[in-house]
Amino acid sequence: MNAVVIAVAVMLLLALLRVHVVIALFIGALIGGLMAGMGLEATMLAFQSGLGDGAKIALSYALLGAFAMAVAASGLPKALADGLIAKLDDSAEEASQKVVTTTRYALIAGILAMSIMSQNLIPVHIAFIPLLIPPLLTVMNRLQLDRRLIACVLTFGLVTTYMTLPVGFGKIFLADILLGNIEKAGLDTSGINIVQAMAIPAAGMTLGMLVAVFFSYRKPRYYLDRPIVGATIVEPTPTRYNLIMSVVAIVATFAIQLIIQFTGSEADGLLLGSLVGLGIFLISGVVPWDKADDVFTSGMRMMALIGFVMISAQGFAAVINETNHIEPLVASVQSFFGENKAMAALAMLVVGLIVTMGIGSSFSTLPIIAAIYVPLCSSLDFSVLATVALIGTAGALGDAGSPASDSTLGPTAGLAADGQHDHVRDTVIPTFIHYNIPLTGAGWIAAMVL
Repeated sequence: MNAVVIAVAVMLLLALLRVHVVIALFIGALIGGLMAGMGLEATMLAFQSGLGDGAKIALSYALLGAFAMAVAASGLPKALADGLIAKLDDSAEEASQKVVTTTRYALIAGILAMSIMSQNLIPVHIAFIPLLIPPLLTVMNRLQLDRRLIACVLTFGLVTTYMTLPVGFGKIFLADILLGNIEKAGLDTSGINIVQAMAIPAAGMTLGMLVAVFFSYRKPRYYLDRPIVGATIVEPTPTRYNLIMSVVAIVATFAIQLIIQFTGSEADGLLLGSLVGLGIFLISGVVPWDKADDVFTSGMRMMALIGFVMISAQGFAAVINETNHIEPLVASVQSFFGENKAMAALAMLVVGLIVTMGIGSSFSTLPIIAAIYVPLCSSLDFSVLATVALIGTAGALGDAGSPASDSTLGPTAGLAADGQHDHVRDTVIPTFIHYNIPLTGAGWIAAMVL
């Protein structure tokens, strides 16, 4: 048995059995390393060496949580939520259902638009989620909106956008990583329309989201109105001054990330932007000095889970790479299906799904599989466009639906702010079903027709 397959299977099984994701990642990595013959010491050393790669990410998300709690203390999110609730309360009785339906779909559309823009127009990735989602939970409760639907909408915007549009994070994924690694493997991609190559896979993702919105989770789901963790440390006071300063802090935070993104600096824009935003809240007095420590600590606590999971995921990925079992996994696929292009394409997509679900990041998976898949696709006589679509889809598969992916951890961090949303059952499983299955089919079609 292949060690990578076993490691990912163990991790997913433990997560489904409600074992904490961090523990599931550690046990999966341990078993995978032992199955590969690395031995206990080498496996532990590989896992430990990978942990450091996630430390910066964890610190950035912790500061982002502190910034989100400072925004909550300003009263801006409360003012937004109160405005939506007042609109529902003021509606006439005979028109109430129409207002509820309109507000429901307007809220979904707004969250989708922000999620899409977070990858390209305002490339802040998941940074907007802890700012936008927790204050809206009360509104979602009022609308009886299924949070699994919102998880699917958020993940759609986070994943589909970067794998389709070559702007912002999309430029990094499509131009720098996907085409860059394919050319490094010896295939000339000059003149290729990358949007055309990824259009069919993106259509599969779109189909999955439409099914989630209009069929799977359209029925009402009831939640209790519970306080956001740590939100009562400072009573939100939405005064004009507080609202203005919170907008200034948010704009400054996002502006710094944009500047760093477009100047090509290697500095962490999220880390620096969060620090500047926190400084504005402190200097302006929106967050009182005597309450600052409690506010920031509670915010960091809110994002602690995503930080620890990302750190553990880096350790898991390091062990998977050290096993050297990814290339034999692909080779076994090639030998099994021989010259059958259709079955070989499907098998390559499934392998990409397995690897990405384990590593938790399509950006980290692509360099690994591109070097192996390019000669394999050439031997099977796939066109250049089909090769790009196949590798791009194989890399993106698993980003939606992986317990260790920030595309699922981000939505959970916002939707679980009041303790009524389970990461695996309410985010991972719904996104896996609605995105990985249609994306596999769409990627296979793209490989066959392009």
